[in-house]
Amino acid sequence: MASGSAMGGSTDGKTVVTRFAPSPTGFLHIGGARTALFNWLFARHHGGRYLLRIEDTDRARSTEAAIGAIFDGLSWLGLEGDEEAVFQFARSDRHAEVARTLLDAGHAYRCYLTPEELAERRQKAQDERRPFRIESEWRDADPATAPAGQPFVVRIKAPREGETVIDDLVQGRVTVRNEEIDDFVLLRSDGTPTYMLAVVVDDHDMGVTHVIRGDDHLNNAFRQLAIIQGMGWDEPAYGHVPLIHGPDGAKLSKRHGALGVDAYRDELGILPEALFNYLLRLGWGHGDEEIISREQAVAWFDIAGVGKSPSRFDLAKLHSLNGHYLREADDARLASLVAQRMGGVANLDLLARAMPVLKVRAKDLDELADGAAFLFAVRPLEMSDKAQALLTEEARDRLAAIQHRLADESDWTLENLEASLKAMAEDQGVGLGKLAQPLRAALTGQTTSPGIFDVLVLLGRDESLARIAAQAGAPAGSQA
Repeated sequence: MASGSAMGGSTDGKTVVTRFAPSPTGFLHIGGARTALFNWLFARHHGGRYLLRIEDTDRARSTEAAIGAIFDGLSWLGLEGDEEAVFQFARSDRHAEVARTLLDAGHAYRCYLTPEELAERRQKAQDERRPFRIESEWRDADPATAPAGQPFVVRIKAPREGETVIDDLVQGRVTVRNEEIDDFVLLRSDGTPTYMLAVVVDDHDMGVTHVIRGDDHLNNAFRQLAIIQGMGWDEPAYGHVPLIHGPDGAKLSKRHGALGVDAYRDELGILPEALFNYLLRLGWGHGDEEIISREQAVAWFDIAGVGKSPSRFDLAKLHSLNGHYLREADDARLASLVAQRMGGVANLDLLARAMPVLKVRAKDLDELADGAAFLFAVRPLEMSDKAQALLTEEARDRLAAIQHRLADESDWTLENLEASLKAMAEDQGVGLGKLAQPLRAALTGQTTSPGIFDVLVLLGRDESLARIAAQAGAPAGSQA
């Protein structure tokens, strides 16, 4: 019986080395970002190293743009590697060298089965309704009988008897009968290495001690162990993390919000610390804690705390969490981020001063930008339909009275303005809302905004009075 060595999270006194190894055929998707996070945290928790590898052996689909997007997304989340990234394609000679070593040691063989022969055997297995397994007569053939000049692939000699056991750090003990592991290809007929070989060689050469990845790679682990054992290398510990599903339990897709990490930043206005916290809690927990800082995550993270069942992505929950981090964020930082979404607003100081009242209810940066738009609106303000409906003849008369009263105010502070307008409402025998509603429409062009006194202070005396004058006493339906 062959056995994997992933036992209960023990690091055996070795320095922990983890890796995140995306294929650059598209953006850094949300599942990949969580895998990177778990690898980063495991290494940090154990005082180890976290490495990056770009698996760019698919030359037709690997692009520089995708590589850039992956690095950009990881950097935004604070998950950069501890060393310069390894590029798999550049190591092809080393991969082929290992395949030749396996050949020389009798753990691999040259297989001369043609594509047509394989297709015929695959079809026969399908017709007979049985699993297709590679049964190559070249496995134990005398090399002297090899057909001269005929193309061949190099296959691993997978174990045929007994079973292979992996004590997975997430899934627990998993056993596979060795007869189910086929003699997969190590080198193609053109001499190029396969992904299965390259991954194992790179993990070994990078000193990876713990392979933490999606559970869609669990079957690969059993096949990869055949290479590792054939080379006599130390076996890594494995932790196969369940995939992320949508709210309906189906595999996560774009309709569920399976966007690239850059889209959560650029299109949805999510802060990196919010996505970090959300991904952390997506399949892992620490008691009932929901808000977990980066420092707490490093201190608390344990791979054994990752659940065995798929977690469900909930965009509403992410937005809720993002709202919390918006309220906690530095106002100058938020002003800079919001300014970018508003096309580069020049007055960052005004935006920063507005943040405490704008971020109270906002769930993302776009809502902050929308909320801040009134600060930079140009007169005459564009009115929403609801705001226009508030500006009745009676309301415009009230605005004229408000303008007259506020023009006499020299102390343009929140406390003084509030006291003045409350006194005016009492004098008129009306609720403050009768003054505040048309005043909000005149000042912002909307029916919702931060508190009306905050709006007056943020706009300042001259701009506030000019906006009120533009609507006070004007005929119904006028925008001026």
